[in-house]
Amino acid sequence: MGLDTSAQFTWFGHSCWELRTPGDKIVVFDPWYANPTSPKRPDQVERCDLLLVTHGHFDHFGDALMVASRTRPAWPSIHEMSLWLGRNYAHKDAVVGMNKGGTVEAAGLKVTMVRADHSSGDLYGGAESPIYFGEPVGLIVELEDGFRVYYAGDTDVFSDMRLIAERHRPNVAFLPIGGHFTMDPVGAAQAVELLGVEHVAPMHYGTFPLLAGTPDALRAALLQALRGGEATTTAEGR
Repeated sequence: MGLDTSAQFTWFGHSCWELRTPGDKIVVFDPWYANPTSPKRPDQVERCDLLLVTHGHFDHFGDALMVASRTRPAWPSIHEMSLWLGRNYAHKDAVVGMNKGGTVEAAGLKVTMVRADHSSGDLYGGAESPIYFGEPVGLIVELEDGFRVYYAGDTDVFSDMRLIAERHRPNVAFLPIGGHFTMDPVGAAQAVELLGVEHVAPMHYGTFPLLAGTPDALRAALLQALRGGEATTTAEGR
């Protein structure tokens, strides 16, 4: 079953995704192009109209400043991250601070922040203690054709995903499956059930040995969860 949109999604390993919208906007999620499985380096990113970073860990935020400095995107970010960017990013006028429950229009798209169950601090610039960028978030992005993407960022499964389903009705969910730092394939299958989505794109797996979850394990968990009913959800992955 295909996605009911002309949008194109490209995975660059780990949690780094590029989305080309039906209106030809380029959205970049969690731009860690320097991850060991990416075919593109951060200095090769030529276009980004909308940059979305879910939290401050290096494997999500690490290449954000390089990408943003090259491409000058609109950059909605959680409030505390926007404060830090206001002092450390040359093009701060493109940054829009917001928080969970809020919706902004950026690059002609609607972006809503939702809850994620994770952390957000990391060491940068020789700091002796972590720099915190506010709480981690998930993101709902509504495209020009009304198609809604739920990008979960790093998270465990949580019961309020059912509220995300009721309020935002996503058409596809991008979910971490690696385990150790996030939910594993079994947890992701539970998230799919709570979200009620027909399509799921796994991420945050295979980059390092610790991230042992696989798309095959997610498919198996989905089939087990749906046993006795119609298995309508598809798991997309390499």
